[in-house]
Amino acid sequence: MPASTPRRSGSLRNPPSIDVLRLERFESRLRDGTPVVVRPVEPGDKALLLAGFERLSPQSRYARFMAPVVQLSDGQLRYLTEIDYVDHFAWAALRADRQGEGIGVARYVRLATTPTVAEAAITVLDDYQGRGLGTLLLALLAVAARAAGIRAFRAFVLEENAPMRELLEALGAVAAHDSPGVLRLDVPLDPELLPASPAARVLRAVAEKVVSLTGPPPHWIGPGGEDPGASGRRS
Repeated sequence: MPASTPRRSGSLRNPPSIDVLRLERFESRLRDGTPVVVRPVEPGDKALLLAGFERLSPQSRYARFMAPVVQLSDGQLRYLTEIDYVDHFAWAALRADRQGEGIGVARYVRLATTPTVAEAAITVLDDYQGRGLGTLLLALLAVAARAAGIRAFRAFVLEENAPMRELLEALGAVAAHDSPGVLRLDVPLDPELLPASPAARVLRAVAEKVVSLTGPPPHWIGPGGEDPGASGRRS
């Protein structure tokens, strides 16, 4: 980012407003160098989400929906894309070098009974799992949630879903059995409660990077959440 660009101070404790985040667009590279852009989900993304769903393996679909879902209905697509960005927020990750190719989604939905807690879910296409995209999406989702007054995430995860369990536990998740084969994991979003783990360091770095940004998007976030300087800003 150019040195002359004004910056805001802050961290996950002081996120930008949710009205700002709903207009933002971030660019990064995965650990293997794959260029990605992350932006809020829009009502016009129904075809994008449907195409991504069709590319998910049966195992990944089951891990996300905890049921053998074979197709998304028109009602489900409306629910997943026509969101209010406060009680229901979602980020879409796309290949930056391929037009219209979605590769991941992160969303939260505020719990009506506990307004400071939101159910969170991360979905990454099988071909892009294990490259750091899930961590990046979760970090950006945490920033949006804090901006909306949410203080903790709740995730329902299959016991056999080791990658997601490990990611959430690395962020200090407290696990409890919800039903046979399913764990409920509560993740505090208070930065002071985050452990000294690599995933927590990425979350903090992404949060600090996001709140420092001003001016029109897109903004660049390094693979580990770092600021790569002026040479890393992409147009």
